[in-house]
Amino acid sequence: MRRKIPSTQALVCFEAAARHESYTRAAQELALTQSAVSRQITALEDFLGMALFRRTRHGVALTPAGADYARQIARQLDTMERDTLDAMARQGLGGSLQLAAVPTFATRWLIPRLPDFAARHPDITVHIETRTRPFLFNETPFDAALYTGTPAQAANWAGTRSTALLSEDVLPVCSPALIAPRGQLSPAAIARLPLLQQSTRPDGWRQWFDAQQVEAPRARSGPRYELFSMLAEAAAHGLGVALMPRLLIEAELARGELVVACDRPLRGERSYFLVTPAAQDERPALTLFRDWLLAQAGADAGQAN
Repeated sequence: MRRKIPSTQALVCFEAAARHESYTRAAQELALTQSAVSRQITALEDFLGMALFRRTRHGVALTPAGADYARQIARQLDTMERDTLDAMARQGLGGSLQLAAVPTFATRWLIPRLPDFAARHPDITVHIETRTRPFLFNETPFDAALYTGTPAQAANWAGTRSTALLSEDVLPVCSPALIAPRGQLSPAAIARLPLLQQSTRPDGWRQWFDAQQVEAPRARSGPRYELFSMLAEAAAHGLGVALMPRLLIEAELARGELVVACDRPLRGERSYFLVTPAAQDERPALTLFRDWLLAQAGADAGQAN
């Protein structure tokens, strides 16, 4: 059965014209004449049975229906282009994965380990974009997501299944200069130092001090940073003590830029999960990636113990 899809050329012309709100600039971008772009868009409007543009004194402007259609088509053309480039790069071999990931975990834990995955599966390409909140998989090109949250939050992500990877155990770290020459400090001494806050974990320090049974009136005071990578930089530059997951600061600890201020880790409420669509046959590339992730996470958990 023939698909109810307009010509790709018409869609490309429409997307460019919608982006510029100009037939002339679209024609320049596509190396076509303005009349050729106009004909393609007229044919598309006839195909759809609705107007996509309206004439103005300065040229053309999208109709509300045209603006909505343009958003959908731009995303689909981006996906088609990416899939085409992937197929050209693979020359028919292997596959690719589109991965959404929380940024600090991606840059500090996942990417340093990806050479091992590439060595084991050189025919699989992993693309990564950052996402910090749940989304609908059927509205994105993503095959999977690396997500941080509580087990309940992961379980409540509609239409997905989640695989637990690592717990977010946190402990106080700082610049060596901040605690020299005393070495590691007691929790009570930590409470008297400047405390760096993670803006998405506002109760992190409060929970840590409660676990140590220490009074800390300033547990919620101090500068706030959105990302753990920002928090690590601030701590390394001596701005205060940060409560960080050890797995995200392995490099800084190894280089001596950060030291453990008090070696009393606390099992955090959050964990890291691999989240995938529930109602979908899993592609072989994703199964291999899941198995590899679990092996990497298991090795890290074993080292921590």
